[in-house]
Amino acid sequence: MNYQQTLDFLFSQLPMFHRIGPAAYKANLDNTWALANHLGNPEKKFRSIHIAGTNGKGSVAHMLASVFQEAGYKTGLCTSPHLKDFRERFRVNGEMMPESYVSEFVQEHMDFFETIKPSFFEMTIAMTFAWFAEQKVDIAIIETGLGGRLDSTNIITPELSVITNVGLDHVNLLGNTIEEIAGEKAGIIKTGIPVVAGKSRKEVMQILKIKAGETGSEIFFADQNIRVELTGFTFVDGESLMEGSINGSMGLVEFQCPLTGTYQLENICTVAQTIYGVNLAGRFFVSEDALKRGLKNVIKNTSMAGRWQTLSEKPLVICDTGHNVDGIRSVLENINLTPHKNLHFVLGMMNDKDISGILSLLPSENTTYYFCKPDVPRGLSVDDLEKEAGKLRLKGRRFESVKDALNQAKCMASEDDLVFVGGSTFVVAEVI
Repeated sequence: MNYQQTLDFLFSQLPMFHRIGPAAYKANLDNTWALANHLGNPEKKFRSIHIAGTNGKGSVAHMLASVFQEAGYKTGLCTSPHLKDFRERFRVNGEMMPESYVSEFVQEHMDFFETIKPSFFEMTIAMTFAWFAEQKVDIAIIETGLGGRLDSTNIITPELSVITNVGLDHVNLLGNTIEEIAGEKAGIIKTGIPVVAGKSRKEVMQILKIKAGETGSEIFFADQNIRVELTGFTFVDGESLMEGSINGSMGLVEFQCPLTGTYQLENICTVAQTIYGVNLAGRFFVSEDALKRGLKNVIKNTSMAGRWQTLSEKPLVICDTGHNVDGIRSVLENINLTPHKNLHFVLGMMNDKDISGILSLLPSENTTYYFCKPDVPRGLSVDDLEKEAGKLRLKGRRFESVKDALNQAKCMASEDDLVFVGGSTFVVAEVI
């Protein structure tokens, strides 16, 4: 098979959660362990940091990868989902896996795949671990796909486990309460392995402390140990940068970061605590300067996209992948901080989200909505989206595609208006 044929096989023959939803979810790690054993257990051949959380885990993963690269380590990065190119999911020092490796891996192991029928995610994680082992990475930053305890990435024994935060998302799979979901995320905590929690939310702290106690794992709550403050924004060499300070175990560190969403302050706090934990363990050393360079060069080093990303100016067009209640709250905070007269909101969602909960947060004053459906089977129909939005007096028009919605929003917006595109990772993927 050539590369395109391989992709066709991956996307059409195997269940893919981010497209079809719960039908692709496997409630055990049997296939993952079978794949690992078949491949000679590549997950044991590199060191790693494992990251779970409802929001922020992708940003934290990219930042950590950038920081370790700046510290001189050969660094693997495993994230999901991808926005445009399947190979965004696996990088080594910022470089995507070669197309030839994807094709050859699938072809070589096709007979075994046919035997156990792995899911899309199970197979791609196996591919990732095999590639990282082959590349002899010094450290791999591994983001969970969904949950933690039963996620396919959860066969690694990392240097450090990280749980960015816990909120209500994927309740049909992970649990109906914050405590239940926290229990699933806490499933990545391993015996004797330190854990960093990004946010000390009261109902979550107790769950994480209990799990850490059971496993004999030291636990650090980042927001209790480190203070990260925003000092302003600047524009350097055509790039907008957020400026701030980190005050904690490494002393006072002033930083710049091109991820300008203010919600990144919480993620930077988690990154700083994680670096402290890694240094404390002694196998790696990351300097203050590497931390600063890593934050400043995160987009250049990892090609991170879709987080409060400016697509164009006059009118200002910004997109963000926030797609649950907590994520949308963060988005709205940044919209309110962005000077504008009227808001033009290109909105599409997935059908398994808390539709009413998200829509109830959205503004109605001085806002026009451009309703659309992301081009994936799990996308919420425009009929349903428009109907639910109407109940909350959110006014707008419907469009056949995300592209049509964005084009109309840009046409209708004046120079001092803001066009925002979001509601789903897949909406953002279509406009980047």
